[in-house]
Amino acid sequence: MLKGKIAVVTGGSRGIGGAIAKKLAEQGADVAIIYHGGAEKAEAVRSEITAAYGVTCRTYSCDVADGAACKATADAILSDFGGVDILVNNAGITRDGLLVTMEDADFDAVVDTNLGGAFHMTRAFGRNFIRRKSGKIINIASVSGTEGIAGQANYAAAKAGVIALTKVTAREFAGKNVCCNAIAPGFIRTDMTKEMEEDPRIATIPLKRMGEAEEVAELAAFLASPAADYITGEVIKIDGGLTM
Repeated sequence: MLKGKIAVVTGGSRGIGGAIAKKLAEQGADVAIIYHGGAEKAEAVRSEITAAYGVTCRTYSCDVADGAACKATADAILSDFGGVDILVNNAGITRDGLLVTMEDADFDAVVDTNLGGAFHMTRAFGRNFIRRKSGKIINIASVSGTEGIAGQANYAAAKAGVIALTKVTAREFAGKNVCCNAIAPGFIRTDMTKEMEEDPRIATIPLKRMGEAEEVAELAAFLASPAADYITGEVIKIDGGLTM
């Protein structure tokens, strides 16, 4: 379905990002994985992808909170691959805490990575999409950004910003046949959420379980495919009915 396409996935060395990178490769896309720290994990994903799917996969170290680094990384990817068809802005961090006791550094770090990273990468690859007059940009938001979750003032603000950025990008790029959508996951089982397995909020999910990273990846693959060519500016929740 994606054979011949080139995809970039930020935060692609683990969790949701790793699952998305693998799914896009399974669909035939060549993949550039952007990671920050944990080179061994990134290499493990790269090796798995090339062995299992026979596509080209390369890894790039970049702190997405750094705009200059994002431009340099994007330039390297465009030089290596010749162009990009799919951009998945997934890189993110959490530093939870109550609003009245949250440190400035924790607020800034989360906003700079989760929101700033999506902005930096979209800007860095923007002219590529405009020149190609096609493409898919997929931003990983969160139900925290649509509903607000106590203890996540920084994360919720950042993800709400990602949703707004998605809609602006969709409007600005629509004339060039570039679609931009957001995925808003709920409680998804990853390394970052292991401690949430016993969270009492899981019992309030209508489907009575956490989601799997692979389920988010399936949705991302759909949005990246030609089947989603008439969908743009949307925010699609994948939360087991938690926020319906």
